[in-house]
Amino acid sequence: MKRHCVVPFLLLAGLPAVSCKHTPPANVAAEVNNHAITYTELEKAYQSQYPQQPDGISQDLVMSQKLDLLGNLITKEIMLQRAEKSGLTATDADVDTELNKMKAPFTKEEFERQLNGRHMTLDDLRAQIRQQLTVEKLTNKEITSHVTITDADVTSFYNANKKGFNFAEPQVHMAQILVTPFPDANVRNLKNSKAQNDAEASAKIKDLEARLKRGEDFAMLAQNYSEDPNTAPNGGDMGFIPESNLEKASPELRRMVMSLSSNAVSPIIHTQDGYRILRMISKEPAGQRDLNDPRVQQSIRETLLNGKDQLLKSAYFETARNNSTIRNYLAASVVENAGKK
Repeated sequence: MKRHCVVPFLLLAGLPAVSCKHTPPANVAAEVNNHAITYTELEKAYQSQYPQQPDGISQDLVMSQKLDLLGNLITKEIMLQRAEKSGLTATDADVDTELNKMKAPFTKEEFERQLNGRHMTLDDLRAQIRQQLTVEKLTNKEITSHVTITDADVTSFYNANKKGFNFAEPQVHMAQILVTPFPDANVRNLKNSKAQNDAEASAKIKDLEARLKRGEDFAMLAQNYSEDPNTAPNGGDMGFIPESNLEKASPELRRMVMSLSSNAVSPIIHTQDGYRILRMISKEPAGQRDLNDPRVQQSIRETLLNGKDQLLKSAYFETARNNSTIRNYLAASVVENAGKK
């Protein structure tokens, strides 16, 4: 008797197509262009990203997190395959440079504790760094290097948002990097980096502070690591904030913000919702800002560049997935076993 694969259409929406006639190989969670992503790899990545789960967490939530993580692993594998074909794989020297940056803020013992806390070995970390740098090389070549903002783009943005450059009171233009200690699978940044507890959050923000002191770009670090979904895509840019809004902040925070000069970066700020590092882009008096103001043009260009870069990367990733053969066996098993214990 011929068997038919009948799965409700709505359940399949958003899931990679999987042929019901294709028997999943043992220990394989997904295949990308015939390259296997094993359940062992998925579990290792899961333990690294979610090293400490709260007591009583539901198995449905765990499975949802694993499906989300597997989707990221699939996209990363597609990018790695493309990078390899283009000869863009990160070198040992690239990896060593990045690894030394990560080690710098810690003693040897502290760094080993960080690795153990994420259930990783040094070889695991080196492999992760190589993959991240390889994907960055690919996206820089294929996307970022081609992003341009014309004078017409700047003028059009200014004319459409002219009221936003007319300040009824003095403003501060700021950017931030936020790291929180709360597990949240919905946090998104380019590195998919998320602290799971206060110890991880504290270590992560200290590492970012050290990298800023070594001269790394604030906006890039915010895009890669900040855990604020509203500002991370724009390099941490919080826009213009009326000085009166600072009255809502604590006196210490208000004094610290107002003491920052243009382009200065704050020390680490510990608040109820996590750890922040702020960058004072500029302080602006009240009144209309003219398009000819270099600071206005720079602000607009940064906003447009960051927005277009994120848009193109998202589209590039989706196009690459469309052109790949993907079999997500874990997703298929979830659908097949829906309602079963």
